[in-house]
Amino acid sequence: MATITELKCAVRETLESRGVLGQLKARIRAEVFGALDDQREQRPSLSHENLLINELIREYLEFNKYRYTASVLTAESGQPQVPLDRQFLASELRVTEDMSSKSVPLLYGLVSHFLHSGDDERKVFLRGPAVGNTGHKADS
Repeated sequence: MATITELKCAVRETLESRGVLGQLKARIRAEVFGALDDQREQRPSLSHENLLINELIREYLEFNKYRYTASVLTAESGQPQVPLDRQFLASELRVTEDMSSKSVPLLYGLVSHFLHSGDDERKVFLRGPAVGNTGHKADS
């Protein structure tokens, strides 16, 4: 007869091989966070930059089926429950898409653009958000 330890190992291996264990852990984390999150606590307003960044991340997470991680991001950041329209997001980022790029998150296209840009092309100058306009909790 199998010992309790052997049984636990067998159950764990089965859940891992079916891909269920990771989903369960993520779901438990999301539920615990939801239970602990104080809805009465005033959240700082989202800056335009944070709204766009969070939306790029949410689109990436949902595309990769990281649904519980996406739900925690939405709850913790104060991001609107309804995702922003992709065309609006692309327009705000001044991104032009072809048909093949529309099948993947915008974040993939942005990363691909920078990875495949030739060295002879002009470098992009990155500028941070306006001081005090990040909407980040540390700014409040």
